[in-house]
Amino acid sequence: MKSRPNEPPMPDPLGFFLTWSTYGTWLPGDERGWIWHDHGEQRPDPIRKLEAEAVMTEDACRLDQDERRIVEATIKQHCAIRGWNLHVVNCRSNHLHVVVSANEHPDMIRKQLKAWCSRKLKGHQQNRFRSDGLSRPVREKWWAERGSGRYLTSEASLEAAIIYVRDCQ
Repeated sequence: MKSRPNEPPMPDPLGFFLTWSTYGTWLPGDERGWIWHDHGEQRPDPIRKLEAEAVMTEDACRLDQDERRIVEATIKQHCAIRGWNLHVVNCRSNHLHVVVSANEHPDMIRKQLKAWCSRKLKGHQQNRFRSDGLSRPVREKWWAERGSGRYLTSEASLEAAIIYVRDCQ
């Protein structure tokens, strides 16, 4: 793995701890704090949260049990197809965690998983609406724009992430 200038090389990761939220459930300015891309953790900012809410194009996305099962199955299937070692996945109503080992950048892995899950969820939503005879708009935005991808560079960090995702949600 490439290192940054003037720093010792980082060990190759054993895996990645990926996390992302559903659309609109953890906005900039959130009272729990929030992460500003390339700027780190930020304090709550009620004005910024109101501004973020004002530009949302859909309601916040909360996944039901069926949708959560679809997400987990899709991630398992996509990891198998790509030859990635999926250690654990846990989809909640407003976020999910994945621990995976792959010879890819974690941002690319997360983008692929989000895209495939969106496709499957959209298809499920279209089929459900057709079966009940109602015409509703199909959700376009399922996920927050980004997410996190932590490098797991030791057996201990890999095991801790697996335990957290499997047992502490």
